[in-house]
Amino acid sequence: MKVFMLDKLLRYLKSLRSMQRINMALARGGATGSLRIIDLSDPSTWEFSGFSQNGEDGIIDLLTRRIENPNRYFIEIGASDALENNTTWLAVARRFSGIWIEGDQETCDWCSYLFTSLNYGVECVCMFVTKEKVIDIKIRSLHENPDVFSLDIDGNDYHIADAVLSSGMRPKIFIVEYNSSFGPELSVSIPYRGNFRNSRAHGENLYYGCSITAWKKLFAKFGYVFVSVETNGVNGIFIDPKEFNGEFVRSIRGKHFAENFSQLREYRVNWEKQFELISSRELVTVN
Repeated sequence: MKVFMLDKLLRYLKSLRSMQRINMALARGGATGSLRIIDLSDPSTWEFSGFSQNGEDGIIDLLTRRIENPNRYFIEIGASDALENNTTWLAVARRFSGIWIEGDQETCDWCSYLFTSLNYGVECVCMFVTKEKVIDIKIRSLHENPDVFSLDIDGNDYHIADAVLSSGMRPKIFIVEYNSSFGPELSVSIPYRGNFRNSRAHGENLYYGCSITAWKKLFAKFGYVFVSVETNGVNGIFIDPKEFNGEFVRSIRGKHFAENFSQLREYRVNWEKQFELISSRELVTVN
């Protein structure tokens, strides 16, 4: 009985801390968002951060408001507990529906516990995503063309995105993590491995994902337009131009590359020196 009561108390305290983080994120997003001076041609001016690690919340918020036929639906792969990701602002502040996909069962259960009462339209799904699982995501999704699709799994990102687009899904906005250690021009990805997990060891944690140029080539093949990377050098944003006003799309002048600030801070060297640490590892050229 004592163990049960202790577990219940700890769960309650954890829930309180999580709700505090949610309230702080909403306040931070509202404050930083209201201070922007927006230039529609410059995505760096769109940025603010509520739940996102960088400025993605602001970029996504602005782009979703300019979709001509929105369905207010998102999919995020690699959502963690949703306290820090790219679509929680949409789910909580703007009441979008969607799917959060996370590979760890305990984390997924906690996400569901926290957010079901805040937005019943959001589904938390435990799934380790492989190319073969993409069809399951397509079947589960309420829309084949969700307003937003975010992908951040620190590994097979390129191969999963390729499978998503090849399946016939057509997200209006697609946010993907790129690896700035590969630099602004190299067009490469790590090879596909169904069981790949990113190592947290020093140096090894730079071996993941793909370059921004590889992303540009993949999305161009499917008719998408590159918008920008955000200023902290983590994510690239692409849009389906058919879903937006043409004049707006043509006016965008985004940033084509930025160093990953977290990696720069950890390693104290630029992307060229970072690449030397993983240059002997197997890479696949993306044409």
